[in-house]
Amino acid sequence: MADDRELIRWVDKAEDVVWDIETDVLVIGCGGCGLVAALAAAEQGASVLIVEKEAKAGGNTSLSQGMVPAAGSALQKQAGIEDSPDIMAEDILRKNHHQGDPGMTLLAARESGRLIDWLTDRMGIKFQVVTNFIYPGHSRHRIHAPSTTKGVQLVNQLLKAASEFDNLDIAYGAPAKRLVVRKQDNAVLGGEIEIKGVGINMARARKTILALNGFGANREMVAQYIPEMKDAYYFGHEGNTGEGILWGQALGAALENMTAYQAHGSVAHPHGTLLTWAAISLGGYQVNADGLRFVNEDHGYSEHALDVLDQKGGTAVEIFDRRIKDQLVGFEDFHQCQEIGAIREFSTIEDLARGFDIDPVALAKTHQVFQKVAAKEILDPLGRTNIEQPLVPPYYGVRVTGALFHTQGGLKIDSLARVVNDNGEPIPNLYAGGGTAVGLSGKTVYGYLSANGLLAALVLGKIAGESAGRAISG
Repeated sequence: MADDRELIRWVDKAEDVVWDIETDVLVIGCGGCGLVAALAAAEQGASVLIVEKEAKAGGNTSLSQGMVPAAGSALQKQAGIEDSPDIMAEDILRKNHHQGDPGMTLLAARESGRLIDWLTDRMGIKFQVVTNFIYPGHSRHRIHAPSTTKGVQLVNQLLKAASEFDNLDIAYGAPAKRLVVRKQDNAVLGGEIEIKGVGINMARARKTILALNGFGANREMVAQYIPEMKDAYYFGHEGNTGEGILWGQALGAALENMTAYQAHGSVAHPHGTLLTWAAISLGGYQVNADGLRFVNEDHGYSEHALDVLDQKGGTAVEIFDRRIKDQLVGFEDFHQCQEIGAIREFSTIEDLARGFDIDPVALAKTHQVFQKVAAKEILDPLGRTNIEQPLVPPYYGVRVTGALFHTQGGLKIDSLARVVNDNGEPIPNLYAGGGTAVGLSGKTVYGYLSANGLLAALVLGKIAGESAGRAISG
């Protein structure tokens, strides 16, 4: 770990610093978490400054499908879906084998519906409930998404909402270099912000919110905490270098579940574009270079990445038909795969095999068994139960690989999103959310439930912003 003087500027008192900027709330990071935190704090009447090291907002949120699971939202009720925070929390805990914090999990589930309603009613953000299939691990239709199922649309809507607040400003190309902290009580006083073309500006804040995402782009940290993915393709934002976690660690913050992460087993290779998992959920399957299915594909796309990486060449071929393809046209990721030629069409399964250099006899046998399973003539030898109907030619194939998307471990926080130390005591004036704070996935890759990254980012961002704003006004 770096010398804490590289991460923290220790001072005896605030008056020792010549402050260039003063604000009530300093939000570091302008992705989904940071924008929601800023909106929540600004709504409380606090003056808010977001600093973003990149030239534009978004981060991992822009790379995502913009999907947020939520129980009890008005939209979900309008769709006639019966759900509850308790059911949602149990789904999350079941997926991570009850390794996650049950209190924080239930809190996130309880706040999820309120989050969607607040974003919809107060901030003008438009969502729709995905009802044509259920993502692995969820027991209800609770995924809320923008119309394009693309995170950049969500980010743009959040930015539009932010522009309506006179007390909220955003500085781009302005990386935070160090936190400024009072030695006496470890209280965070603000940060050193390097503004492009200007230099270091000292930003004083009554409260600071870390919304920087995780450490997926920090290869040293990945090798330390999740060595099985140190050589895997990284699909997340290159700005996710873990400094928020390192700052917290330098202040004595507790770290939790640093071995957890979200991966994906369906990234088009070598194109590097996500093929939505809906191709599997709707009845597709994967084979390896020998033409064999190698696992129950429906167990979860995060852990499935390791299964794909374990195959010859670290790749697999995903197979589906026109019925599935036609249902995916609204997914922007799928559209991109089409545009760049990652999706290939074949008249027969043998032609598909030859197109991907697979033994056609072996693949034909695999396909025959799959078709019998889909027709309910036999049970799936791999235990899959959600294949609803056989595939019909023409067939479509995509070569895919497993990739690291984002890390799920981070700083431990309390129910107000305050960063805490090993004794559970809050570090004064410091809050965290998104990938900087520990997520909801427990300790491993298999604990990730579909869309829970954005759930944690937005819910914790809202809690952090509200908590900081109330602490200032109260």
